[in-house]
Amino acid sequence: MAFPITKAKALREWKLYYFVLPSLALVLTFAYFPTISAVYHSFFEWDGGSGKEYVGFGNYSKVIGDETFWGSFMLILILIIANLFKLIPSIFTAVMIHRIKSDRAQYWYRVGVVIPMIVPGIVVLFIWKFFFDPSYGLLNKVLDVTGIKSLLVGIDGLFGWNIFLADAPISWLSTPELIAPALVIWGFPWIGTVGVLIYLAGLQNISKELYESSELDGANPFQQFLYIEFPLIMTQVRLSLVLMIIGTLQGFGQQFLLLGINGGPAGAGMTPGLWMFNKAFNQGQFGYACALGMFLFVFILALTYINNKYVRVDK
Repeated sequence: MAFPITKAKALREWKLYYFVLPSLALVLTFAYFPTISAVYHSFFEWDGGSGKEYVGFGNYSKVIGDETFWGSFMLILILIIANLFKLIPSIFTAVMIHRIKSDRAQYWYRVGVVIPMIVPGIVVLFIWKFFFDPSYGLLNKVLDVTGIKSLLVGIDGLFGWNIFLADAPISWLSTPELIAPALVIWGFPWIGTVGVLIYLAGLQNISKELYESSELDGANPFQQFLYIEFPLIMTQVRLSLVLMIIGTLQGFGQQFLLLGINGGPAGAGMTPGLWMFNKAFNQGQFGYACALGMFLFVFILALTYINNKYVRVDK
């Protein structure tokens, strides 16, 4: 239990705060200074060098009329909705591991979940890029073997999409209409290591007496999940929602490595983060990119506030 520190004691032991200074200096230098610099440079026409010209709110006015930037939020909306459903496999995986009676078996399942975290993220992205390859990719081979491609070809003929053709491989990353589905499929079966560990931490805090009481009342495993486990890990679910929303809005590395700096054909894979990166490092408009970042910050802040306000945690 933490005890409050009186003002007199804090003044008497002031030398102890020297231990905080190195960490504070690093946070100020590498976290707060870049943020303040971005706000400052958003009011300038700046190419990233020493020369810059003050334009006031000119960059912000350009953002308001930037059709590519605002259009990229449609893909973000699709990804956020998809990522909401992608939380479900991690929750169920955590529940299944939590319910294993053997401590030894539970330990090895946890190890199995953590091992993929060791693989660098960029390696995973390149592996998935190979999966999407139209000629040699695993995804198309699975669709051929299972007969799903024939079904897609039939649906295509019914609606006249002209995307899925019987005599041509599916070009997931080269067809504008398929880029959003490809980004949704990415990461299957969508069991996130960090998510599973977060939910497991919450599940471990549930008292065994609750399970025993529910069994006496005749609750089946699904009812235990619905009325005990899921409500009691809502704190962790809300944390995952916040991290997911921030990561989806800020993210651009996945789209950049899979589709290139222009977001693939017709810019179908363009996201706000990728457009900001494009403006800064491809077109040299660092001041304008900072203004884009400020708009992105406002959106993230608003969505985080909505999540914290309306996703209730009532225990």
